[in-house]
Amino acid sequence: MSDPFAITDCALIAIATGEKAQNIREMHHRLMRTYDEGVMYYHFWGGLLRPHFVDPEYQNHFAGWAYHDLHDRRLAEKLSIINPAHCSSIEELRQRVIEVFEERMDEDGAASRAEAEHPFFFMRSQIVVFDTRLRVDTPETFTGLIPDLTLGSLFYHFIDSRRRSPSGGDDFSEWLKGWGGRYQALIDEIQTVDPYFNSLFELRDDLAAIFASHLAAEE
Repeated sequence: MSDPFAITDCALIAIATGEKAQNIREMHHRLMRTYDEGVMYYHFWGGLLRPHFVDPEYQNHFAGWAYHDLHDRRLAEKLSIINPAHCSSIEELRQRVIEVFEERMDEDGAASRAEAEHPFFFMRSQIVVFDTRLRVDTPETFTGLIPDLTLGSLFYHFIDSRRRSPSGGDDFSEWLKGWGGRYQALIDEIQTVDPYFNSLFELRDDLAAIFASHLAAEE
C-alpha cells in the first residue's frame, strides 16, 4: 500500500534569454551553445501549459517558426515529428534538433541563409509549484477526481514528472506501482497515452476514461 498521493499544481514562467536567430545557420549556432535545459523544455513542452495559438501540425516552437517564418515546409515537417517523450534526456532532445538543422543545411545551402520574416526568440522556462493540500488515499478515488484536475496539476504529474522521476515515468504510474502489482493493467494503459501530441484537455479526458474503465472492472 502506498502513502497518500499528494496533488500538486504548477505554473510555467517564460523568461527571455536575450538570444535570437534570424536564419537556420544562426539557429544552429545558438543551439550548439545552449546548455540551459529550460530552453529546450520551454520550446517543446511549454506550449501545452501556457496559452498560445495551437498549430496542431507543428507542435513545437522550432517547427512552427520554420513553417510560418522561414516558409520551409520540409524543415518544419522534420522538426514536427520529434517527440520529446521519446528522448531519454533534454540533452538528447537538443542533439536531435541540432541534427535536423544540420541535415537541412547540408541539403540546401541557400535555405540555410534565408532570412525569416520574424526572428526566433529563445526563451527558457521556470516552473513554480503549489501544494494543493489535496491527498488521494486509494486509486479508486482518482476515478471521480481526474476530470476536475487543473491543467497545471496534470502537467506537473503527467509531464514534468518525466524529468523528476528516475524511471522517466508519470507520477500516477509511479504511485500505482506501490500497490503490489494489483494495478499493473491500469499502469500499462496509462503508459500508452502520448503526453506530447495531445492537448492537456485531451490527456485529462483519456486518463479519466482509463481510470474509470479499470477501476470499475476492479469493483
